[in-house]
Amino acid sequence: MCVVVLGGLLGLLTACDPNRVFEENTDFPKYSWDVQQKPAFTFAIADTAARYDIYFNVRHASAYGYYNLYVKHTLTGPAGAVGPPLLHQMLLMDAKTGEPKGSGTGDIYDMQLLALPRQRFAAPGNYTLTLEQYMRQDQLPGLMAVGIRVARHEAGKK
Repeated sequence: MCVVVLGGLLGLLTACDPNRVFEENTDFPKYSWDVQQKPAFTFAIADTAARYDIYFNVRHASAYGYYNLYVKHTLTGPAGAVGPPLLHQMLLMDAKTGEPKGSGTGDIYDMQLLALPRQRFAAPGNYTLTLEQYMRQDQLPGLMAVGIRVARHEAGKK
């Protein structure tokens, strides 16, 4: 019930964002990210003159066993690969205090990380961003969902 309410509140907060082009999350069964699960998100880009910021979304429980999460992304477009796959380290908790970062209610926390700032797309069309967990453990209990958000870059922001 809390997850549904929290997800609904998050949706309401982002519903009025005029810069958002795409946002989608994938829930993990049993709240565990298996190394074989590679969530893929397909979004359309029409304006190739604009720059876009791509964020990674993570929902985790306070019982997640690590302070960080390594995620590899692959981005493909109408003409094939868009750059090489990149590895990202997401710091979900403070390494010294163990306090979760992001926003949360109870023991569930949501975090958004700017992963690809000021991204340009060479051609209009559909692009697919695939995420892979890149930890040293096949199952990552405590990870509830991951996703992406694509937004037009606001002038004046880094």
